[in-house]
Amino acid sequence: MFCKATLVTVALALVASASPIIRDQGIRIALPKRSSLTKPDGTFDHDTAVIQTFRTINKHRQNLINLEANRGREAFNRGAEIKAFATLPEHLAKRQSEPLTDQNDDTEWTGPISIGSNDQPFVIDFDTGSSDLWVPNASQCKGCGSKHTYDSSTSSTSKPQSGKFQIQYGDGSTVSGPIFEDTVTVAGVKAEGQKFSAVTELSDLFNDDPLDGILGLAFPDISNLKAPTFFQSAFEQKSVPENAFSFKLASSGSSLYLGGADSSLFTGEVEFHEVVNSGFWQASGAKALVNGKPVGDSFDTIIDSGTTIMYGPPAAVDALYASVPGAKAVQGQAGFYSFPCDSVPDVAFNWGGKTWAITPENFNLGQVEEGSSECVGALSAEDLGLGDNVWLLGDSFMKNVYSVFSFEKNAVGFAELK
Repeated sequence: MFCKATLVTVALALVASASPIIRDQGIRIALPKRSSLTKPDGTFDHDTAVIQTFRTINKHRQNLINLEANRGREAFNRGAEIKAFATLPEHLAKRQSEPLTDQNDDTEWTGPISIGSNDQPFVIDFDTGSSDLWVPNASQCKGCGSKHTYDSSTSSTSKPQSGKFQIQYGDGSTVSGPIFEDTVTVAGVKAEGQKFSAVTELSDLFNDDPLDGILGLAFPDISNLKAPTFFQSAFEQKSVPENAFSFKLASSGSSLYLGGADSSLFTGEVEFHEVVNSGFWQASGAKALVNGKPVGDSFDTIIDSGTTIMYGPPAAVDALYASVPGAKAVQGQAGFYSFPCDSVPDVAFNWGGKTWAITPENFNLGQVEEGSSECVGALSAEDLGLGDNVWLLGDSFMKNVYSVFSFEKNAVGFAELK
């Protein structure tokens, strides 16, 4: 598959609640490093990036379908639309049954969880851009291979639910299966009666991926299951002290912190910005800067740990790269732009407070081809259907900041990494 992610640290706060963001009261589990969309030879892995883009398009297409079902179209951003299902080019769809190399690791952040009274183990992608939990089913799971599977018959706390869970991916295959309630545990933090799906059909896109499933951390408004997320359930059941979680995403020392923030990983105060769409972690009033000069303003941003790079409306992204000396669209690679490798642009975002810069390492995805003096940028032009003025900022942004997602404040915040 297109992802060979390593595991992310999971740190969890375990003590009483307080009004401000809680710090220094969690458990940290150190896990290994992962790399990027740059191949070992230093070139940009275009095919892997296209696969990731199609997966992102269809994930957020499903989110909009769920949002319409749960709240109606009045909840959509201006100009948002449920776009046609995006299908991968045939040569890439066929490739999914073949193992890929570690060159394409930078697409997900995973960690261990367990489900059931008997603590059945799973490796899960923690995703702030979706709101459901699913894992493979032990009962006749098509495409699940050697993945960890959920056996409801061995858990005394398992309860079958009505309905069916289903998501379609860009290769035309699906993730689908029955719905259950059971106890879900992440590093000792429990959510009892948590609704999730144990899928009996798994997309080919996950064949060679080390993850077993996905745990969504957005809002229930975009839930296919129409249910609170694991984290929301854990907070309601007083398993965590504060209704906030935080991420550090980096080449080493990455962490997810449930129940506050870990001050050992950032400096100064967290700069919060109100969430303006209750389905997504979406903040408004953003502007983009290139080499210190504004190139776009007053747009919304969705912060999505389940997306590798960054996406913006095509006209806005074209305008941004127009301000980068030597930048141009990459021929045959729709949506991607290149720039001189020896002059990586200083790209940053600002929401009315500090300016948060993307490091050259995080913005440069590698040479267009081996020996080229042109490199590919981590910001792509793509209409995801999320709205006229909505950008999606994935890991390429999040790796530069400490990110705090607060249900209590209804806000997403950023702080300087140590």
